[in-house]
Amino acid sequence: MIDDAKIERLLTRVRREVDEGLLPAAQIAVAHDGKLVVDATFGAPDDSRFLVFSATKALVAGAFWQLIDQGDVDVMAPVADYLDVFTTNGKGVVTVEQVLTHTGGFPYAPLGPPKWNDRAGRLEAMAKWRLTLEPGEVFHYHPTAGHWVLAEIISEITGLDHTDAIQQMVTDPLGLPRLLGIPLDQRQGILETVGVGSTPTPAEMKEAFGLEIDISALIPADVALGALLTLNDPAAQAVGVPGGGGVMRAADLALLYQGFLHNPGGLWSTEALIAGTQVPRVVLPDMWGVASNRTLGLIVAGDDGLGHRRGFGRTASSRAFGHRGAGGQLAFADPESGLSIGYATSGLDQHLIRQDRRDTAISSLATDLF
Repeated sequence: MIDDAKIERLLTRVRREVDEGLLPAAQIAVAHDGKLVVDATFGAPDDSRFLVFSATKALVAGAFWQLIDQGDVDVMAPVADYLDVFTTNGKGVVTVEQVLTHTGGFPYAPLGPPKWNDRAGRLEAMAKWRLTLEPGEVFHYHPTAGHWVLAEIISEITGLDHTDAIQQMVTDPLGLPRLLGIPLDQRQGILETVGVGSTPTPAEMKEAFGLEIDISALIPADVALGALLTLNDPAAQAVGVPGGGGVMRAADLALLYQGFLHNPGGLWSTEALIAGTQVPRVVLPDMWGVASNRTLGLIVAGDDGLGHRRGFGRTASSRAFGHRGAGGQLAFADPESGLSIGYATSGLDQHLIRQDRRDTAISSLATDLF
C-alpha cells in the first residue's frame, strides 16, 4: 500500500527549491497500476506543461519498437538501407542499432533552424554530415542528431511526419495527449524554461568527483544553456525536435512509462519490450567512466550500484529503465515496484552537482512510496 507519509516527504523535497526561489516551477507525478498516485505542481498552475528535453527520446523509442515488431526495421541493418542520405561521407557503415545506442559516431552533426523546419531541409543537412568517431567503438551521447535520423526513418516507413506517427503509434493508444510537435494554436499552459544557477567551480568538481575540471569547458554547444533554451521557441516546439523537444506534464511521463510496463492493447511484442526496457546492448563507458547501459532507446539502472549516476536514484531496483532530460527532468519505471515517475521543471540548474543531487533525492523518494 502507498504510504501517505512517504508521499508527503516526496512533495516536501520537490517543493523545496521552488520555495527557496531557485526553481520557478516544478511538477512531480508517480503512477502505479496504470493510475496516478501523485500529481502535484509547485510554482505554477496544475495544468502547466514543461519542456522535458531528452526525456522526449522515450517517445521515439516507443514508435521504433513497433516498427521493429512489424518487420519494417532491422536494427542491425545500415541506416543507409532506409535513408539514401546516409550513403555519403562514409556514413554507410552506421547501423540503426548504433544510432539507437549513441554509438553512431556523429554526436554533434549540425541540424537546426531553419533546416529542421521541413523534411527536405533535414535530409539535405544529413547528406553533408561526416563521422567524427568510429561507429560502434565509443559511446558518445548524441543530444539531437541521432534522433533526427530515427525520426526520418519513422517518416520514411510510415509516410507521416514523425510527430504525427508518434501520436498515432504511441500517445493516442495510451490515452495521452499530443506530446511532440505542438501546434501554434495549442500552446495553453506551456511554461518558458529559464536557466538558473551557475556552473560548479573546478574546486567543487574535485570535491564531488575527484577531478579538478572546468565543467563549462566540457559542455558541448549542442547542450549548452543557450542551445537548450532555443527549444522555448514556439516554432521549434511545433517542429517537434525528436531528441529533446517534447512538451508535457510530469503525469504524461509517468503514464507513458506505465504503458511500457503494462503494454495495453499489446502495442509491443514481449521481445521488443525486452530489447527496449531490459537488456543493455551497449555498456561502453560514458564521459564519467560509468557504464552507459543503453538498450534500444533507453537506459537500464543496472546492478553495479551506480543506478543513481544514470538518473534512477538509490532505491529503484536494478531493473528500472528510463531516460532523463537536461536540467533535471526525470522519467523512468521500476518493474519491481510497478511505479513510474515523471518530474519536470522550468528551471535548468547550471550547477550540475546540485542538480545531480536533486535528481538522486527525488528519484530515491519517488521509488520508495510503499
